[in-house]
Amino acid sequence: MKKISRTVFVCNNCGYETHKWMGRCPGCSHWHTFVEELIAAKSDLKSKEELLLAASKPVPINSVEISEDERILTGINEFDRVIGGGLVSGSLILIGGDPGIGKSTLILQSLHGLSNKGLTVLYVSGEESPQQIKMRSERLAISSSSLLILSETDLAVILQLIENDKPDVLVIDSIQTMFNRELASAPGSVSQVRESTMRLMIMSKKTGIPTFLIGHVTKDGAIAGPRILEHMVDTVLYFEGNSNYMYRTLRTVKNRFGSTNEIGVFEMKEHGLEEVTNPSALFLSERPENSAGSVVTASMEGSRPILVELQGLACHTNFGTPRRTILGLDQNRVALLAAVMEKILGMHLTGYDIFMNVAGGVKLDEPAVDLGIVSAIASSFLDKAIDKTTVVLGEVGLTGEVRGISKVETRIAEIKKMGFKKSLIPGNNLKHMTEQKGIELTGINNISEAIDLLF
Repeated sequence: MKKISRTVFVCNNCGYETHKWMGRCPGCSHWHTFVEELIAAKSDLKSKEELLLAASKPVPINSVEISEDERILTGINEFDRVIGGGLVSGSLILIGGDPGIGKSTLILQSLHGLSNKGLTVLYVSGEESPQQIKMRSERLAISSSSLLILSETDLAVILQLIENDKPDVLVIDSIQTMFNRELASAPGSVSQVRESTMRLMIMSKKTGIPTFLIGHVTKDGAIAGPRILEHMVDTVLYFEGNSNYMYRTLRTVKNRFGSTNEIGVFEMKEHGLEEVTNPSALFLSERPENSAGSVVTASMEGSRPILVELQGLACHTNFGTPRRTILGLDQNRVALLAAVMEKILGMHLTGYDIFMNVAGGVKLDEPAVDLGIVSAIASSFLDKAIDKTTVVLGEVGLTGEVRGISKVETRIAEIKKMGFKKSLIPGNNLKHMTEQKGIELTGINNISEAIDLLF
């Protein structure tokens, strides 16, 4: 007897499935994320799975041959470094970002570099017509006969075209607009996104075609759709930035072929994105001199050290509960460090509003900038400026101790390169460092020592 299709309720956030609608998802605890979807008959799905399983057979691991293929460079150094040194054959790369942040612009510029190398690239857009893509390419001064564009959302048509034309690189913009005719759900649903990504992944692995998937993001900034989408791809990139700032950050959160948490910095200009080869100089270019509440620290973004300016402001509160407004840092971390300062240093911050900002719109999430946060707040509270040639580094514990940090020598090399003369670093790191010329290093063990040296 033929089995009929059935409907299920699927969570748009995590992919959790249930037979009835629920207000709160048991999988991710989000509210009102369930949508009703039609699932194909199990008998049909089983036959497809059997065909896929029959196509591959297990082999001994010692008989597998590894081919050392050269990576394909796009010509944009920042982009190549973020993805691990260039494109790998058969890789599946997911790029997410806010609307209008520059995802399509970055991809078009990358495809232009690939097409200039003689590669045939196929750009499939489900949101724009060929005329719209042409208008953007003229603004970016992109023109190549090997850059093919297609406006299509039917996955079967796209896969057939790939089989016939065999492009060297493929771009899908965006994965949420693709649909499979065998599924009854609407494009953008969990089932359609998951199925489309799976089909493209199988195609990419079998043919060796590097594939870019551009994905929409939710209001929280995460890739729209279930988390399984990020697990299926090889690399996940987030294009971050603010329309009020001229620079954008491309961040790696997953990479099977390179380092994670790498970043590339770009500047948005009239004729497209330009790579920033020295982000530290950019972020410190407008730093005020002899101003209380300003301090420079070094953060590691993947394998790259970046110097940034932390700005702190402590002022008397006019309300019963002081405000803690934080931009670019973890709000809970700043509140924790403020409590440590009040306990260990005796600074009565309970009656003060605290505002923290990372100049340039950068986001920092590593503990090595803790001492910079403490120094900036203390500088504003005491109304005393920190020496402009000094950089502070270190993780701060709950008892006020300054703990060691990773890759301190790499950070010091960047600090010396930018012309700074002094640096406060954890004492434990100083014990294991080789002698450094051209910079004065001071080891500290607790925040009391740091405050005494700075002020």
